[in-house]
Amino acid sequence: METGTSVSNNSRSSRNDSYEAIKNGSWFHQFRNGCNPWMARYVYGLIFLIANLLAWAARDYGRRALRKVTIFKNCKGGENCLGTEGVLRVSLGCFLFYFVMFLSTLGTSKTHSSRDRWHSGWWFAKLILWPALTIIPFLLPSSIINLYGEIAHFGAGVFLLIQLISVISFIQWLNECYQSQKDTEKCRVYVMILSTSSYTVCIVGVILMYVWYAPDSSCLLNIFFITWTLFLIQLMTSIALHPKVNAGYLTPALMGLYVVFVCWCAIRSEPVGESCNRKAAASSRTDWLTIISFVVALLAMVIATFSTGIDSQCFQFKKTESDQEGEGEEEDGVPYGYGFFHFVFATGAMYFAMLLIGWNTHHPMKKWTIDVGWTSTWVRVVNEWVAVGVYIWMLVSPLILKSRRQTTSGT
Repeated sequence: METGTSVSNNSRSSRNDSYEAIKNGSWFHQFRNGCNPWMARYVYGLIFLIANLLAWAARDYGRRALRKVTIFKNCKGGENCLGTEGVLRVSLGCFLFYFVMFLSTLGTSKTHSSRDRWHSGWWFAKLILWPALTIIPFLLPSSIINLYGEIAHFGAGVFLLIQLISVISFIQWLNECYQSQKDTEKCRVYVMILSTSSYTVCIVGVILMYVWYAPDSSCLLNIFFITWTLFLIQLMTSIALHPKVNAGYLTPALMGLYVVFVCWCAIRSEPVGESCNRKAAASSRTDWLTIISFVVALLAMVIATFSTGIDSQCFQFKKTESDQEGEGEEEDGVPYGYGFFHFVFATGAMYFAMLLIGWNTHHPMKKWTIDVGWTSTWVRVVNEWVAVGVYIWMLVSPLILKSRRQTTSGT
C-alpha cells in the first residue's frame, strides 16, 4: 500500500516538475511542449483575433459576397444591414465557441484532469468545432441575428464591468505593493513621482480636450463631459485622502488617468461632422493614420480581453488563512480559472461586435472605423461614471461594513 502511494506521489511530483519547467520557460518553449495551459491561452487569444478580423472583413468588404446569399434577401436596410449582420453572425459564432468551452471547463481545479486536457489540448477537434460554429450563424434567419444583437448589448456591458473591476483591482494591488511595510521607505519616492506624473498627465489631458473638443461656448455637451471628469478626479482624490480612508495619492491618480482616457474615447466616438469634434472631422479621410489607429484599437481590444481573462483572482472572495494554507499545499492546481477565461472571451465576442457596429444595429459604419456614434459616446461616458462609482465603493465599503458590524454587536 505504501509502495503504491509513493509511486503515485512520485508520478505527481514529476508531472508538477515538468509543468513548472514549461511555465518558467520561454514563450517558444511553452509552444513547443504542446498540451499545456500556458500555451493554450495564446492559441485562444489568436482565435479571438482571427474572429475580430473576420468580423471586420464581413463589415467592410463582405457586402458583395453576402448579397449573393439568398437568406439575406429579406434583410431590411440593404447593404448597411448586410454589413451589420455579417459582424453579428461572426460574433455569434465566436460567442458559441467560447461559451461551449466555458461550460465544458467550468470548475476545473486540477491539472492533468480530463477537463484540463480538453482546455489545453484536443486542437484538431477544436479546429473543426470553431469553423463549424462560425458557419452555423450564417444559416440562421435575420430575426435570430437581430435578437442576438440586442442580447449582445447586455453581454458587452458585462464585459466592460469585468474589465473595469480588473483594472481597479490591479491599481489597488499596485498600491498595496508600494505600501507594504518592508518597501514603504524605499518606494515612497517612486510613489510620489508616479502620482505627480499621473496628475500632471490628467491636467494636460483635460486642457487638451478643452482645446480640441470644446473650441467655443456652444459645445455644451463636451464641456459638461470634460468638466465632470475633472470634478470626478477631485472627488476620488478627496475621498481617498480622507483620514478614515487613507488610501494615499497613487490609486486616485491612476484612476484619474483611466477616467480621462475613457472621457477622451467617449468624445472621440462622436460622429464625424460635429462642429465640436474637429479631430473627428480631420480623421474622416481614410489615410494611413486612420488605418493604423483602427489596427491599434483592434489589437488593444484583443489584448485587454486576454489580460482580463487570465485575471480571475480579483473576482474571488477573500479567503481565510486556513484556505490559503490549504491552497499552498495543492501543487497541481490550475494556473488560472479556465471557465472564467472562456467566459470573458465569450462576452468579449459580444463586445467587439458592438464596437464594430457602433453599439447600434441600425447604424452604418464607415470603413476603417471602430466604436463611432452617439450610442458609443454615451456607453463610454456611462462606463466612466460607473468606474468612479465602483472605485469609491471599494474605498468606503470597508468603513460601512465595519460600522454595521459594530452596530450589530452593540445591540
